[in-house]
Amino acid sequence: MKILIIGPSWVGDMVMSQSLYIRLKELHPEASIDVMAPAWCKPILERMPQVSKAIDMPIGHGAFNLKGRWQLGRQLKKERYTHAFVLPNSAKSALIPLFAGIPKRTGWKGEMRYGLLNDLRPNKRVFQYYVERFVALASTKEAMTHEVELQSCPRPKFAIEAKTQQNALDKFNLTTSRKVYGMCPGAEFGPAKRWPEQHYAKVAQSLIDEGNQVWLFGSQKDQEVTEKIRQALTPEAIQHCHNLAGSTSLTEAVDLLAACDTVISNDSGLMHVSAAVGCKIVAIYGSSSPDYTPPLGDDVKIVHTDIECRPCFKRECPLGHLKCLVDLPPKRILEAIQQLNKKENVQ
Repeated sequence: MKILIIGPSWVGDMVMSQSLYIRLKELHPEASIDVMAPAWCKPILERMPQVSKAIDMPIGHGAFNLKGRWQLGRQLKKERYTHAFVLPNSAKSALIPLFAGIPKRTGWKGEMRYGLLNDLRPNKRVFQYYVERFVALASTKEAMTHEVELQSCPRPKFAIEAKTQQNALDKFNLTTSRKVYGMCPGAEFGPAKRWPEQHYAKVAQSLIDEGNQVWLFGSQKDQEVTEKIRQALTPEAIQHCHNLAGSTSLTEAVDLLAACDTVISNDSGLMHVSAAVGCKIVAIYGSSSPDYTPPLGDDVKIVHTDIECRPCFKRECPLGHLKCLVDLPPKRILEAIQQLNKKENVQ
């Protein structure tokens, strides 16, 4: 088998898609897997041993560009792929495998994909978890419903090279002499996923007072929030809190997250990266739900409130109060960290 994957465009989805690649290699050890995805995905795909090649998708997310897709498909025709798996739900995402003449094209029923896909799976909602929907595509249409469940899905696992990790530590003058707690206080999806920075600051202060250090992760957009967290600490604690948001490449962020003992994170792409590099995870859920996209790690504590209006799955709080996040106290997160540490000590 020579497989082309049309990959997703979100960090978390790209991480979870590795479960499909692992399952495909389990079923077909000699298969080669190439993934077409936006260029920013390359640092993630490079950490997946199952992926032979990352192919840059030059057409922007949301752009139709029929001519461009035709040209890409014709360029790929020479690769003689035997199978394609189309992970996004749009009709346009299925065009390139069609134009590349790939004989078997698999994906879930989406917007007007009849004919574009010839192994069309009818109803992804038979699977509760997002990762199950990816992994099910590796099974036949007839077998998938009884072969796939969350417990049997392979978990994403990134390869970390000691040398590149040390380079990242050196670049940012970081050491692991104190136990490292990572924090990912951003959420690309919207404010209804963001636990308040003042709550993060209280947790950071408590962890540093106990002799640990805190590294703050995120994109350029998150710099303001991460700096507010840092500046809320005592002068003594600030020297043990490092704001890395907007300063690291995605490659460096992956390596530095892998150096963390535990990561406290909103439901975000970096939460899924943290699970894939083997960290203990405290996952904070606001408007979204762990019943669909939980972190796929071995040592995970999920924390959320149980107020009536959550999960609403909105980007912004429709009621304007963000109680699902504001009313979640720092004490709950510190208790979750203690439980993870106790579990580790017992093991």
